[in-house]
Amino acid sequence: MTVGRGAVIFGCAGPKLLPEERAFFRETDPFGFIVFARNIEDPTQLRRLTSDLREAVGRDAPVLVDQEGGRVQRLRAPHWREWTPPLDTVDGAGSLEAAERVMRLRAMVMGAELANVGIDADCIPTLDVVRTGTHPFLMNRCYGRDPVTVARIGRAVAEGLMAGGVLPVMKHMPGHGLSHVDTHHDLPTVDASHEELTAVDFAPFQALNDLPMAMTAHLVFAALDAGRPATQSPEMIRVIREEIGFRGLLMSDDLNMQALSGTLAERTARTIAAGVDIALHCKGDMAEMVSVAGAAGVMGPEALKRAEAAVAARRPATLDVEAALAELAHG
Repeated sequence: MTVGRGAVIFGCAGPKLLPEERAFFRETDPFGFIVFARNIEDPTQLRRLTSDLREAVGRDAPVLVDQEGGRVQRLRAPHWREWTPPLDTVDGAGSLEAAERVMRLRAMVMGAELANVGIDADCIPTLDVVRTGTHPFLMNRCYGRDPVTVARIGRAVAEGLMAGGVLPVMKHMPGHGLSHVDTHHDLPTVDASHEELTAVDFAPFQALNDLPMAMTAHLVFAALDAGRPATQSPEMIRVIREEIGFRGLLMSDDLNMQALSGTLAERTARTIAAGVDIALHCKGDMAEMVSVAGAAGVMGPEALKRAEAAVAARRPATLDVEAALAELAHG
């Protein structure tokens, strides 16, 4: 039996928590959970599921989701609002100031919708800078084509989410914009110099390094560590902690993505050994979760402090949703 808080975030198989899942989560005590479309039917069902997940571990564990708008949106119509892709929204706003306002407002409403069903962390803002050749899987999920725009929109999104009662999880640290392939299927290598990366790709994350949580990127930065993806690279974790200055809770992107090699246990062990605080496993497959939990182990003292600080950053919603919607409707 696990002694201590598991250094993992897990999904579950379907819209109801199964007895074997409940028992496993009670034993392994994961830091938190993540939900996907397979787990979502309607608001009543989703509230029950998020409540059951927390009950399984006996505490107010964070429940995460990817609710970006556009293609990556797990809560959808008819029960939740549909949102345009972020880059389309920013490009259509007319000015950076208008885009900040619109993206802040929509993040407020998103946050309120998520908090209403027991979800209290959203894996945005997406702080990847659009570059020449950015892969289509990522392109319109981004906020802009230069680091200043991305940082300003990212800050607006983070503030909006927190006003809606939800924690932001910035991604994909330290920057995914130079990836020319989809990391769900392949491992990209970025050849840009350290200086260029610092000036462009790392810059939005440095500007928002005070946020409570972040997710790593599965890509190789050849100028810094040619042999390992950032998620599994001690040197890239050093860059994140020392050069970017992020002191919050650091979680991996999904360990099932094929940018990573080896067994799930090997992927997990390399990730934790590199200095990532939390291993993310999204699939909800019990045999895989057993393997990941065993390899991840429990959070050490520093990771646990960062986890507790992240959870403590949650605030109740402080907005009038109808007023925010009315403001959005009037542009």
